[in-house]
Amino acid sequence: MATKRPRRPKGDGKAPRPRKKKRKMRLSLRQNKIAKSDNYTDSVGWSQNTAGRVLEDAPKPKEMETLTIQCDMCGCRLKIPKPKKHRYTVACSYPECNHIMKFD
Repeated sequence: MATKRPRRPKGDGKAPRPRKKKRKMRLSLRQNKIAKSDNYTDSVGWSQNTAGRVLEDAPKPKEMETLTIQCDMCGCRLKIPKPKKHRYTVACSYPECNHIMKFD
């Protein structure tokens, strides 16, 4: 077994160190200071209407309506936007044809 260190005698000439005071920590929670009655109602962002409201899907942006027309000369199929007027003309986009069709 290992030998123990010899103890110093108390009257060695050195003054004993003063002990530090331990800080007392507050262990109470702050909830003790809050009132016991809870009056909070979670109504932010919600409607108070009892009748209710039905939400619909957001309206989709309308795409342009297109018509499919077949050229009289070459038989090429053309997709054109739906005309706003009753009378309109359409030119064939095929480079060798360039036929102009009139609709009344």
